[in-house]
Amino acid sequence: MQETTMSDDDTRLLAAFEGLPTSAISDCMDRLAGTYRLAPRHGATPMLGYAHTVRVRAGDNLHIHDALQRVRPGDVLVVDGGGCEERALVGEILMRVAMSRGAAGFVIDGAVRDVAAFRAAAFPCYARGVTHRGPYKHGPGGSATAVVIDGVPVSHGDVVVGDEDGVVFVPRERAGQVAAAARAKLAAEAEILAQIDAGTYDETWIAAALMRG
Repeated sequence: MQETTMSDDDTRLLAAFEGLPTSAISDCMDRLAGTYRLAPRHGATPMLGYAHTVRVRAGDNLHIHDALQRVRPGDVLVVDGGGCEERALVGEILMRVAMSRGAAGFVIDGAVRDVAAFRAAAFPCYARGVTHRGPYKHGPGGSATAVVIDGVPVSHGDVVVGDEDGVVFVPRERAGQVAAAARAKLAAEAEILAQIDAGTYDETWIAAALMRG
């Protein structure tokens, strides 16, 4: 039987990412991690959780309904819809179901609808597009399997972080290392900002970089 709550280890690992911006995380993953075509459809509420992956046929959400029967509190429904924007895969009804079960948000490589409801609820939802046209419910599809979101491979259980800049996915086996590196980068950037404010920002690196180029 699937666990219905997070383990202490799961909770501690997510806590390591609290407050980290997607930009710092992405920079610490060779600047290759995460999406660039998906936009927040809910406002500014940040998102943090573990990927509950779903693969669906373009324009069909049967397996999203199925996955929501097994979602854990703190999970993010990460849906590979093949990038199809012709039909919305989730809307207010599935948002309400996800909220009632403690899910942390949606990442949809496809379209959504009822964006006013997502904004009103401040429930994290990142999607490639928006359309009023509804989905089919025939399948095929599956869940808890490897998917590709906006060209990025995502495994079930990866850490998912979202903010106003977008979404990044961190493989579970690298998560602790990436979180520590991102915190160090954030501290270094804070020092640079302080130098700019103080008028002591060192720009000598620019000339050296130009010479290398």
